[in-house]
Amino acid sequence: MLIIGSHVGYKKDTGLVGSVMEALSYKANTFMFYTGAPQNTIRSNIDLENVSKAGALMMENGIDKNKVIVHAPYIINLANGDPSKFNFSCNFLSEELKRVNTFGMKYLVLHPGSHVGLGVEEGISNIVKALNIVLSKDDSDVMILLETMAGKGSEVGRSFEEIKAIIDGVSKKDRIGVCLDTCHLNDAGYDLNNFDEVLNSFDKIIGINKIKCVHVNDSKNIIASHKDRHENIGKGTIGLDTLIKVIDNPKLKDVPKILETPYIDGIAPYKEEIALIRKEVNKQ
Repeated sequence: MLIIGSHVGYKKDTGLVGSVMEALSYKANTFMFYTGAPQNTIRSNIDLENVSKAGALMMENGIDKNKVIVHAPYIINLANGDPSKFNFSCNFLSEELKRVNTFGMKYLVLHPGSHVGLGVEEGISNIVKALNIVLSKDDSDVMILLETMAGKGSEVGRSFEEIKAIIDGVSKKDRIGVCLDTCHLNDAGYDLNNFDEVLNSFDKIIGINKIKCVHVNDSKNIIASHKDRHENIGKGTIGLDTLIKVIDNPKLKDVPKILETPYIDGIAPYKEEIALIRKEVNKQ
């Protein structure tokens, strides 16, 4: 069964129930949310009764909470070695892991970070150090999913080799997985027209079993542009046919697919895009 959903909102007044309701309005069977605004540190207390109601609502509607994704805020940058910023990022990531565990979810997607001029090698070293600090203090089973990045600016994680270098340095390797992002892969230089080859390369370098989520986005940019600008499904340089081959790849059958495409005239396009994807997959 195709496991597909999108990013949904999480609001203080409606909590996780509101997130589930939004996902259901798109006819989705999974979803992704941030536990607070991705650009700041403000986090509301988690209403456990609301979480319980959301769990029941998911169960009633065939959403497996073990396939629901949480995304860490952008303000976490483990690659920055500045002591105050490094400690802030470690502490905030620790708190996010606790929140994900309280929600009863299993996966937290994390941008590896930007080395801010320190160089890739030092950036990776800082990320490894941070993950080992954070995971040594956390006794949950929440898995951190390192997202493949486009290579914009000083981003770390633009290649499978960079992701592997991070995983290799982490002690608790069972707590680290990977989130593929189709726009990022394209913009980083991976040819998704030959997705089987891309997947084979990933398997040799990291291991396909590490892929726990796929962000499905078209791209506004040509391959290897290193720009990271998402486009709506079938409207960008990757194209609908290629994205369907990624989504419908049998090796990723049980991996949740999450849309992060742009709003159109202020309106979420997810219901229509999910319907389009299901229609195309059923043709295969």
